Amino acid sequence: MDFLIPEELKQLRESARRFVTEELLPLEPEYADKHDIPDDIRARLQARTKELGFWAFDLPEEYGGGGVGVLGMCLVFEELAQCNVPAFRAPSVFTPFLGPVLFHGNAEQKEKYLQPVIRGDKRTCFALTEASGGSDPTRMATRAVADGDEWVINGSKIFITHADKADFVQLFARTGGNGREGITCFLIDKGTPGMRLGQKFELMSPDRPWELVFDNARVPASHIVGEVGRGWDLAREFLGMGRLIHGPKAIGRAQRALKLAVDWANQRNTFGAPLASRQAIQWMIADSEVELHAARLMTYHTAWKADRGLPYHMEAAMVKLRCDEMMMKVVDRAIQIHGGMGLSRELPLEVMFRDARSRLITEGSQEMQRMIIASELLSGRSAIDRIGD
Repeated sequence: MDFLIPEELKQLRESARRFVTEELLPLEPEYADKHDIPDDIRARLQARTKELGFWAFDLPEEYGGGGVGVLGMCLVFEELAQCNVPAFRAPSVFTPFLGPVLFHGNAEQKEKYLQPVIRGDKRTCFALTEASGGSDPTRMATRAVADGDEWVINGSKIFITHADKADFVQLFARTGGNGREGITCFLIDKGTPGMRLGQKFELMSPDRPWELVFDNARVPASHIVGEVGRGWDLAREFLGMGRLIHGPKAIGRAQRALKLAVDWANQRNTFGAPLASRQAIQWMIADSEVELHAARLMTYHTAWKADRGLPYHMEAAMVKLRCDEMMMKVVDRAIQIHGGMGLSRELPLEVMFRDARSRLITEGSQEMQRMIIASELLSGRSAIDRIGD
């Protein structure tokens, strides 16, 4: 086994680290608890990343991206996640929020939707979750009915990130069949009659997702991605990569929390001795480092499999499960080590704690990840046999 990170990816990681330190962290005091940054600041940062050659670093070269692969994406996201601003936790200053769905579109769809997003001219959102089903797509109630060369869509989606900023929506709706069969993916432009924003959700984290409502919204048949009734395959691919990306984001934020804890333990004196001399503190720091190391190796291995086109659905669920739980514990310990200051908004830990708690639910709850893993094992597909496959 070769555990060495390629030299070009090391250099990419170092460049991302400098960008975070010089360009992003100075913005943290003002925007740490905001759900977004102003469009002019986003545009300036995106222009800077394009100037430095970072923009769309993770996308395939054939589409104008950097082609660094999933491992390279994880290394950069790990650095970006150390900045405590929502826009950087969803790192839209380095690469567009895209997902894999649009790469399955036809030539016309790629020209109209994919390429503008890659250039940074358009933004999109992914609309799957519903109030009636949550993680269960078999209960999807949003329905699309064919009417000549159009489809008429009725229903609603909840917790849709970036819905207010999106120029078009990647929507999943039921077109027939039962369970996961009969789900179809549609591209719906902003301003389409019958589609509107509904409730804005105020969450414990700084993120502010939206409800999307569809009331007899009409969409041309040419806006279907892939085949009618095969949309779940596209959604599953999106969710798999989304769960994997939870890994580097959790690792980056936990790494920063641990550094804050170490620095505080070394400088803080209690009862005539450094806090770092207390065994209770040492063990919290040691446990955090062990859990971070394990989470990092799990994430990198899953990224390695994804880069080689190997199955990683089960591994992505394990990454999401373990890394998010690890982040929660590491941030919690860092707050405990800081004592009262850890609860203060003088430090980034309070926002990080709220963010960590929300991650245990987003992109599929921890219970859902355990169900996925158990299903694989009970079906005879043991993970130990898949390490090198």
